[in-house]
Amino acid sequence: MSTYTAPIRDMQFVMNELAGFDQVAALPGNEEVSSDLVDAILEEANKFASGVLAPLNWTGDQEGAKWKDGQVFTATGWKDAYKQFSESGWTALACDPNYGGQGLPKLLSTAVMEMWKSANMAFSLCPMLTTGAIEALMLRGSDEQKDMYLPKMISGEWTGTMNLTEPQAGSDLAAVRTKAEPQGDGTYKIFGQKIFITYGDHDMTDNIIHLVLARLPDAPEGVKGISLFVVPKFMVNADGSLGARNDVHCVSIEHKLGIHASPTCVLAFGDNGGAVGTLIGEPNRGLEYMFIMMNEARFAVGMEGLALSERAYQHALQYAKDRIQGTDAGVRGGPKVSIIHHADVRRMLMSMKSQTEAMRALAYVVGAATDLAHHHEDQSVRARNQAFVDLMIPVVKGWLTENSIEIASTGVQVHGGMGFIEETGAAQHFRDARITAIYEGTTAIQANDLIGRKIARENGVTIKALIAEMRQVEAALDANDEALAAIRNSLAKGISAVEEAVGYILATYNADIKAASVGSVPFLKLLGIVAGGWQMARAALLSKDRQGEDFYRAKLVTARFYADHVLAQAPGLAYTVVNGASGALTLPEELF
Repeated sequence: MSTYTAPIRDMQFVMNELAGFDQVAALPGNEEVSSDLVDAILEEANKFASGVLAPLNWTGDQEGAKWKDGQVFTATGWKDAYKQFSESGWTALACDPNYGGQGLPKLLSTAVMEMWKSANMAFSLCPMLTTGAIEALMLRGSDEQKDMYLPKMISGEWTGTMNLTEPQAGSDLAAVRTKAEPQGDGTYKIFGQKIFITYGDHDMTDNIIHLVLARLPDAPEGVKGISLFVVPKFMVNADGSLGARNDVHCVSIEHKLGIHASPTCVLAFGDNGGAVGTLIGEPNRGLEYMFIMMNEARFAVGMEGLALSERAYQHALQYAKDRIQGTDAGVRGGPKVSIIHHADVRRMLMSMKSQTEAMRALAYVVGAATDLAHHHEDQSVRARNQAFVDLMIPVVKGWLTENSIEIASTGVQVHGGMGFIEETGAAQHFRDARITAIYEGTTAIQANDLIGRKIARENGVTIKALIAEMRQVEAALDANDEALAAIRNSLAKGISAVEEAVGYILATYNADIKAASVGSVPFLKLLGIVAGGWQMARAALLSKDRQGEDFYRAKLVTARFYADHVLAQAPGLAYTVVNGASGALTLPEELF
């Protein structure tokens, strides 16, 4: 089985030199966040990820979660690993100190999150959902709800879920039917069924705090009539102790292509008189509040794409170094060599490596912008960074996850026939990656959000500002240096491709939304590729004069590969955005 070691040197480079750790450390509340502290946390997280979580990844996949007599049992080792995870304070890393959190920056928690997800994605989903629930309660919960639930969720003693999907209501949440009946004492009885609930039940903690979308009796139709409720698995007494079992039960778990050790539950609310819940915030604003969780979760799922790509790359690289097959090309009768000597294997590995590094850079930059958006003292700086984060969340979620499917597939290909055999472990990364482009909003949903809410609605203001930033980096690349000139050429064409596509979207969206929507996913990929190229170009500029160190020499070569092999795809994607509607929309349904 493959091992995992966090790429700490690249993480440090991205955090410090691309994402601007100094700026983040200077924000209010971060006075004690030194580089030494960050390095120590990264080292400890790597020890836990590689030593505790990674060894459970394959065994958990093979064993899976089990449902028996209405209870869910996690795979062998899961419960002990979670106990260590919570007792070590990892859930609390970026949470509010007023409720027991450590208050550390999003940029740091982003790097640590990558480690959990690379080491064991199925395990990482539990704290991921808990973090989203914590965020929603922090921002919209009452003081009573915060005091009751947050300390034990932040400590990791309790976990959290988000309950949106129903059998008839997948991405179309307007179709939610779960009911909430007021009881006259501030509580509600919840009746309905939710599906696809990640860690909706498990045996790792004493309580699970469900955040549930439901409709009040007088609610208007559609998404404007959905409210959000907190529904604990066990009721909580005034003194914080656990009371009676609430009327919410897992009636089955799904059998899935991947993430086998993560229980995906069907939850029944109210089969025995009604599950007791309390309203979060105001009535009929539940979807708005749930998007707090969803934005957190979408960023985190994007990190899954990055993490699985890194794990698949490490796995494939080790195999390519160990697997002896064939002689070096052009050397007749030469000795047998490891397959990393073969040109196409090198191309595949460089493709995996360069895209993973570009994805990491972009994700961490967005993480740092989140810190600035939340904590900078200047309101205009906060607003500018929030606009950038809003623009890039669908890209982080959509582009990173789509890439991970391709990268994990390439990892299987590097293994050849052995990649198709479960025991090598390469197939698990591919299977696990496939869900990432689907849950928390499919790639198409991310792309529609990107072109509609984030570009057309504001007439392209934020993306035009981003394009201007990219042009500054293009201009800084030395046209007289061979490597930098090649990167500059590809980046320039990529930025122009984005400009062309944005112009088409702005001109077309309101007049013909279907025509614009045909190109939404190609545009998301285009923007991701070019934004990744922007970060790789920045990395190349920083590395150019430091090639005496192996790390920087490799970074410059990797940036050049990305420009030649990945960024070079941008003009073709722009052509599809601008010209692709007719071929997609004109064929009558009966001719499909």
